[in-house]
Amino acid sequence: QVQLVESGGGSVQSGGSLRLSCVVSGYTSWPYFMGWFRQAPGKEHEGVGCIDRYDRATYAESVKGRFTISQDKNKNMVYLLMNSLKPEDTAMYYCAASSWDSAWLLPQAYGNWGQGTQVTVSS
Repeated sequence: QVQLVESGGGSVQSGGSLRLSCVVSGYTSWPYFMGWFRQAPGKEHEGVGCIDRYDRATYAESVKGRFTISQDKNKNMVYLLMNSLKPEDTAMYYCAASSWDSAWLLPQAYGNWGQGTQVTVSS
């Protein structure tokens, strides 16, 4: 129903910045929550940040102060600006959408996922 396509991943040095983009299509109403999740090799999906339809954002403690999630509904876009990147940020990053008002950073609450974009941070 909702289609998501991520872009903007790449390889950067520690301390660098990267902005991920997610194109949202196929929706009848904008999702209640848009979220960014990441998965490192051998790890479970981890919630990075989410933003609700009223532009209220929530972040994982590990990225708070470094990452910023935003959305532009008129452009059908969701963004994740990542500053001060660390090697531990290395992961596949996914954009996800949820219609539930209690989704927050819970991967199981999101029903629509993009294919992911790889972020690699070298030391």
